[in-house]
Amino acid sequence: MIIIGELINSTRKAIKKAIDEQDVAYIQDLAMKQEQAGASFIDVNAGAYVHDEAKHLIWLVEKVQEVVEKPLALDSPDPKALEAALKVHKGVPMINSISLERERYSQVVPLLKDSGASVVALCMSDEGMPETADDRLQVAKKLLAELDKDGIDLTKVFLDPLIKPVSVNGEYGPQALEAIEMIHNLKSGAHITSGLSNISFGLPHRALLNQAFIVMAMSRGMDSAIIDPLDKKKMSLVKAAEVILNLDPYAMNYLKASRADMLI
Repeated sequence: MIIIGELINSTRKAIKKAIDEQDVAYIQDLAMKQEQAGASFIDVNAGAYVHDEAKHLIWLVEKVQEVVEKPLALDSPDPKALEAALKVHKGVPMINSISLERERYSQVVPLLKDSGASVVALCMSDEGMPETADDRLQVAKKLLAELDKDGIDLTKVFLDPLIKPVSVNGEYGPQALEAIEMIHNLKSGAHITSGLSNISFGLPHRALLNQAFIVMAMSRGMDSAIIDPLDKKKMSLVKAAEVILNLDPYAMNYLKASRADMLI
């Protein structure tokens, strides 16, 4: 399971406060803890700063990369902020994100070509967010075809089927799971990722729903998630599910995590 650590996001009050106060120690400690907990990428987001996002994103990249070896996921809807962050990132990062929206696509693809970055690809087009599993599948197919045509390595693409809250419509859960399985069955080489918290929006005990969903999604083919890697219960469920789904040969990762007291 490829974990994208979600915690360094300026929409979170504690993170924005740390950025405002240039609290390097707080940001670096959070980055190191996510890496130690098993994150493959550390997401950095400065989107709360509408007028000077690039400056703050650069600061986050520089400070986080002083203490972690894992690549960063540069999280911004602004191509100029992404371009600025790419210039200071050491190694090959992830870009979060691209979509089939024409303007967004045309601005981000050149950055992918120049950097060789991995990319989160949202199953969304100029027609908006897809409603059904088949709608998501059609957007995913078009996205993959366009990216492939533009010379992007599909093994570096992380398709996000866009999860909607089941509190709004009970069918959103089954539709999301069906979409994951349908996209997985394309056998394109692309990964499937998603932020999980939307599934539980508006309901009590959200962590419980998120934990149930990640295991169900893994059983349908999701191999990445944008989550809090410091959530020990969720990470334990991921490790356990990998064993049951035969994604962890001889349970080696599970045993290693157990010996390191990383499981609940």
